[in-house]
Parts: sequence; structure tokens; C-alpha cells
Amino acid sequence: MEHTVSLKQNHVFRRLYNKGKSAVNPCLALYCRKNNSPRSRLGITVGVKVGKAVVRNRTRRRIREAYRIHEDRFLPGYDLVVVARVRAGHCRYREVERSLLSLADKLGLLRKEGA
Repeated sequence: MEHTVSLKQNHVFRRLYNKGKSAVNPCLALYCRKNNSPRSRLGITVGVKVGKAVVRNRTRRRIREAYRIHEDRFLPGYDLVVVARVRAGHCRYREVERSLLSLADKLGLLRKEGA
């Protein structure tokens, strides 16, 4: 199985914000768009409003880990951007994980159980 690559370019983030599908909950916002590639790409955005550097980095690590653990459940071939909302800085890991999976399910990014 191919692993996910990081998104770094600003123009890719902007394209996802403008043309991608999105879903939100109090903790996270998730944007997705097909990328015509067998690999998925993941970008994470944590703004200054979430907290100071320690809080932002911890939030980023929690999101990345939640995705890494459940990466095999996600459909390949998508660009994903996870945006941490202000409340994400105060959420526990399990809440972040639950939020990410529920948003992915809303957008139809998770594999079916039988497949």
C-alpha cells in the first residue's frame, strides 16, 4: 500500500479551499479533492488562534497521528487538508481522532467495511 505524501505548496491548499468538498465540526474542518494519482496527499493547517507554538505543534501531531493510524481506511487518490479550529487546541487525542473519522465518513472518504 502506498503511503500518504505531505502537501506543502500554497497553491494546492488554495485550490482545495476553493474547489474541494468540505465538512466541518467543532474541532476540525476537512477539505478533499480527487488528485488523479494512486497516492493520497495530506496537508494540515493550524492557525495562530489555536494557541501558542507548543499547542499548535501538539495539535498538528495529534491530527497526523490520527490519520496515520487510520490511513488504510481512507480511499487512495485524494488531496486532503485538515484545518484545526480554535477548539482543537483543547481537544484530547480521542476527540481529534473521532472528529477526523466522522468528517471523512461524511465526505465518503472511508472504505466500506466489507471491501
